[in-house]
Amino acid sequence: MPVRMKQFCVAIVVSVLAGTVNVHADDKATAAAVSNEDGKYFDKDGTPTFNIKEDGTVDWYTYSGYRRFNSECNVCHGADGAGSSFAPALANSLKTMSYADFLSTVAEGRKNLSAGKESVMPAFGDNKNVYCYLDDIYVYLRARAVGDLPRGRPAKKDDKPAAAKEQETSCMGG
Repeated sequence: MPVRMKQFCVAIVVSVLAGTVNVHADDKATAAAVSNEDGKYFDKDGTPTFNIKEDGTVDWYTYSGYRRFNSECNVCHGADGAGSSFAPALANSLKTMSYADFLSTVAEGRKNLSAGKESVMPAFGDNKNVYCYLDDIYVYLRARAVGDLPRGRPAKKDDKPAAAKEQETSCMGG
């Protein structure tokens, strides 16, 4: 089993064992990158995060997340995670959603019934175009949530790291 899939499974198990949505608050200070492994950034808790240079250049994973979000998620969640009449603004949701809850929700889906209104988030755990890039999508939305990334396609990006190429080949089965 690829390392990425093991991390994904562990995060889901942690979320399920917790039983409820974790109380979580994200902001620029919490999301700050403190480590880097082959072009992938992490915050002080080891959660994937973004890195945006002063000139606006985004790390590869944030850029990839933008691309993946806009190919798979924006139909319901709106351009740049701004929300729509179909689904909430993920650029807001990630301010209070933990990484484990994000992974669990995307993989397993969610059904909410409130005030006579039904909303359904389908499960994407079987969609390689989503789960192979969950961290990418997460860091992109996290950058949007804390206000470090404006709407639209990032103008500049870092080159794709070798580790990203290897993970993609391993996950996609190519």
